[in-house]
Amino acid sequence: MGMDPQTPLPSHLRMSLETGSPEPLGASWDGNGVNFSIDSPNATKVEICLFEEADSKEETERFTLEAKTGSVWHGYLRGLGPGSIYGYRVYGPYDPKNGHRFNPNKIVLDPYAREIARLPQIDTLSYSYPRDDIKSKFPEEAILQMDERDNSSVAPLARIPTGLSFEWIGDTRPKIPWEETVLYEAHVKGMTIHHPKVPAELRGTFLGLSCEPVLEHIQKLGVTTVELLPIFQSFPSARLFSAGLTDFWGYNTLSFFSPDLRFARKGKEKEALDDFKRMVQSFHSAGLEILLDVVYNHSCEEDLYGPNLTLRGVDNASYYLLKSNDLMHYVNSSGCGNTLNIHNDITKNLIVDSLRYWAQETHIDGFRFDLAASLLGSEEDKREGKDLITILRKDPVLSDLKLIAEPWDIERYEKGSFPSPWREWDDRFRDSERRFWMGTSGETNFLTEFLSFDARSTLGKSPERNIQYVTCHDGFTLEDLVSYNSKHNEANLENNKDGNDRNYSWNCGEEGKSFNIEVLRLREKQKRNLIVSLALANGIPMLLSGDEFSRTQNGNNNAYCQDNESNYLSWDPSSHERHFFSFLTFLLNYRRTNPTLRTARKVFGQKEEIDLTEKWFDVNGNEIHPNLLEGLPFRFFSRFLEIKSEKEEAYRNGILVLINREDEPFTYSIPTYFQNHSFKKILDTSEEIPFVPSNCYSMVHYPMQARSVCILETHLRAQEG
Repeated sequence: MGMDPQTPLPSHLRMSLETGSPEPLGASWDGNGVNFSIDSPNATKVEICLFEEADSKEETERFTLEAKTGSVWHGYLRGLGPGSIYGYRVYGPYDPKNGHRFNPNKIVLDPYAREIARLPQIDTLSYSYPRDDIKSKFPEEAILQMDERDNSSVAPLARIPTGLSFEWIGDTRPKIPWEETVLYEAHVKGMTIHHPKVPAELRGTFLGLSCEPVLEHIQKLGVTTVELLPIFQSFPSARLFSAGLTDFWGYNTLSFFSPDLRFARKGKEKEALDDFKRMVQSFHSAGLEILLDVVYNHSCEEDLYGPNLTLRGVDNASYYLLKSNDLMHYVNSSGCGNTLNIHNDITKNLIVDSLRYWAQETHIDGFRFDLAASLLGSEEDKREGKDLITILRKDPVLSDLKLIAEPWDIERYEKGSFPSPWREWDDRFRDSERRFWMGTSGETNFLTEFLSFDARSTLGKSPERNIQYVTCHDGFTLEDLVSYNSKHNEANLENNKDGNDRNYSWNCGEEGKSFNIEVLRLREKQKRNLIVSLALANGIPMLLSGDEFSRTQNGNNNAYCQDNESNYLSWDPSSHERHFFSFLTFLLNYRRTNPTLRTARKVFGQKEEIDLTEKWFDVNGNEIHPNLLEGLPFRFFSRFLEIKSEKEEAYRNGILVLINREDEPFTYSIPTYFQNHSFKKILDTSEEIPFVPSNCYSMVHYPMQARSVCILETHLRAQEG
């Protein structure tokens, strides 16, 4: 008979350890006991440490895992039930110069922990070597001495999950086609903490994000797919902690299998995973997808001076990529102090197991991989199909989901290295569009490469596989992009040295907050120009949460550690912010419903043949070749698709997009090519209320205002014969 799944082991109950099984890794309850399994090739001994409570200062039981299969240590505790709290002591050489940081005085977290019972404390006891404080910079020689103090009072601990199944009644993944996908990058807390219609106790939580007012907002905006900033359990660095800051974005992962307790309801932390599942279920019921931003390139254990919390203490030399000529130091392609060793099967298995867990256990719709260039395998692994990217694209569970790569790290730029079904973030689009609207010369490739649906212009570039964006979490918000020439990251307490210096931003004449009406009008117009260009582009658009309400970070282009208004959405927008939201909503709806744009995206991505005409014209209406666009004072293109009516009468429909990025207005001469067309003005970004369509019928000229975009819809009944 199994134990009550809610009853942890009483501290006085002594048990014997059985051999158990090497699979699955982690701690698994089968109704009668718990199987423990941990992979550590270089360890010499492994102990399970059981704690009576999450706040216990020391363990009440220790059991040595005597069985070892390959590199996996395992054992089975019959009678142990869900709710029990545990950690590991892992023995082995303490030899930092040869890459080993084993210290059995330090309890470490199970790398496969499904539930966090206690987070680690940032304390001198958390380090494998002796420290007097957590702020001082120590010489490397200090690391060579093993700290013999016990850390059980401050160590991270895991809890055995109940294993009870969640009721996924009627849940179905929406499986939205890529050509219909509109991404929206959001943070659980930032999105909900100030929402007045979300119950106070749910704000900042998974369940808060699934509240009906939030879902309605996402649907109204025209978004199909929400990409959540990291929700795995994260942990801040000692520097942030000492400075009174935190890892708000969550990119410093502690556990790859546990939801972040920050997003659980207060007092209901044990239910965090079920809350997450309910959130996913609510999104699916609303026809929305959820993707997870996942960080498998590094962990929260920092560089060689960092704490022993999990992987470092389990087997540093196996899980981390160390410098070949100096095994004491880490390869740092992440910029965060360490890099996971994806060339090792142990780490590859950890990543694949984690992804499959979230896909199968929580019904998530896909993943965005942070600094994915760090995940690319060796050329030999690629030839043999053993590299992580090939493994994921062939995995029967994962290959059917949306997979997105951020195709670079701080050492490599690997755009184009992630084959289908992968999609890739496109920073080239971001930078090219920004430079174009700044007025930078030589940026006409933005039109021919990113706004073209002509396969000849985009040959070999596969733009339909690109995630195109103007802004994302990393950098300026849309409002700040038109309000600041330079970053202002002083609040991060790094002397404004962090964050990218190449923002390609323009403050429209005044740095930061302005009360100048002309400056404010120009900023609003520039925002509309940028977002229209994104909507008309040939890739998959992504929006940054809060841009619809003109959220500002006050010039901070790296607000990763700001748990404050910088990252919170304001749900009480001003009148001009409401206007921009309405404009964006109208624009995305038009993009979704316009038959020309819909058909172009669909056939472009599938490389099907279709009667698609794309032409470019100069200011006088003369057709020009795209290669001759350089130096023109404006940019214009038109697209046409053949569409059949129910009566089989041929109709030709299209849109004309006029773009003037110059500071002066001009009168555009409608080309004679369109003399038999009727026109409908869809929007003009120079207008204060730019989203009220109007019939224009026949047209000879159109007055283009400075720095503006106009969309004209055309209609021509085909001539007989």
